[in-house]
Amino acid sequence: MRDTIRFLLGDQPQELRQVSPTLTVLEYLRTQARLTGTKEGCAEGDCGACTVVLGEATPQGLHQRAVNACIIFVPALDGKQLLTVEHLRQPDGVLHPVQRAMVDRHASQCGFCTPGFVMSLYALHQAEGAPDRAAVNDALAGNLCRCTGYRPIVDAALDSCGMPAPDSTATVAALGRLDTAETLHLIHAGQIYVAPRSTAELAETLLQYPDAELVAGGTDVGLWVTKQHRDLPVLVALDAAADLALIDETPETIRIGAGATYEDALAVLDGHYPDLGLMIRRLGSRQIRNRGTIGGNIGNASPIGDMPPALIALGATVVLRRGTQRRVMPLEDFFTGYRRTVLTPGEFIERIDVPAATTDAVFRCFKVAKRFDQDISAVCGAFRLVLTGGIVRDVRTGFGGVAATPARARKAETALLGQPWTEATVRAAMAALDADFTPISDMRASASYRRSVLRNLLYKVFLETGADAPRTRLEVPA
Repeated sequence: MRDTIRFLLGDQPQELRQVSPTLTVLEYLRTQARLTGTKEGCAEGDCGACTVVLGEATPQGLHQRAVNACIIFVPALDGKQLLTVEHLRQPDGVLHPVQRAMVDRHASQCGFCTPGFVMSLYALHQAEGAPDRAAVNDALAGNLCRCTGYRPIVDAALDSCGMPAPDSTATVAALGRLDTAETLHLIHAGQIYVAPRSTAELAETLLQYPDAELVAGGTDVGLWVTKQHRDLPVLVALDAAADLALIDETPETIRIGAGATYEDALAVLDGHYPDLGLMIRRLGSRQIRNRGTIGGNIGNASPIGDMPPALIALGATVVLRRGTQRRVMPLEDFFTGYRRTVLTPGEFIERIDVPAATTDAVFRCFKVAKRFDQDISAVCGAFRLVLTGGIVRDVRTGFGGVAATPARARKAETALLGQPWTEATVRAAMAALDADFTPISDMRASASYRRSVLRNLLYKVFLETGADAPRTRLEVPA
């Protein structure tokens, strides 16, 4: 066990002892490291003003990612490199290419958001290949400019990104020297923080602390601290357990470790289900996708989480573990009520198994929200259909935002199964949806709006996949 957080701040090794396990990286930078270029805007991972870059040594070299400093706890820095806007300028004063491009393109107005934009651009600059405008927009979707100065910022990205990244061998070596192969175990002012280094160690730790709060990316738990000011006596972190983040494909199944981030899983899931890939790009910014995990989105059991409806429609199962014991169940059976699940004390989600795409199935999923990017869904709907000879041979649905839990529309599925894929059949299933769910009215949508959306999403699937439908959506290659 080790009670010291060890990381690189820029290229300087740091060791922190006796810090609160829920001290955010943003608070540390501004009040302890005195690096005030990183700004606090929303304190909930939405505006991007606090964007920094985390570097991690991998077998392929240094992997750098833009993240939100406001909702990451300082212990998550252990074994990594933290870069802020102050670290980009060279010792002789020469600006980094993205900073130079921002100046040349007059891409800063009030300047408050500028450091966050620069760090998102730096992460894009370090990636391979020259980005097009769509890739730039995706990389910057998590950074808000209240002066509406996006065009010159995008131009600066196109000017500066795609250049060869500098050699990172020295940084990888320095990170290697930080790794003591010991488990980080912090105790401070009555708080405990443990970061097991494997899934097996995680299982043992949760037997010792069965009521601990689990934290992976912190995109949800971080808000408990910054917005709700909650005390978290025991935190068990997942991001040091590398084997919990593995993603494996077989001809039949995509196996996603519960610690895998959205960004890590995106390419695989998009390759099988392009609709799901499109939704993942919308459910959070690059900064959020770089930290948030699919397992966490399932585990928090929110009725408006976007992944469960899609995974339920695909027939996904979850592997649950307590100690050395495992059990497997369909994802739709995991949720027992509003933010309640079947998990027992000391039990955790180990893996999510998603059936691979097949050429005989049609899959569609939709996220309906007030904003296109980074908004909570009013309704999320997903549909998997097997159509043979114009007949619905198999059907699964998944919906979020319309009940206390993500759920299937069983009555609508029954109305479709075995029937011809015609407008009359679909209209009957649309009526059945009214019996499946009784949505509520809240700040995101009224109950009547949600009922209309439910019906219309099913009808939209029919319009796109019926016998006379044009090819209007992406299809999985045969």
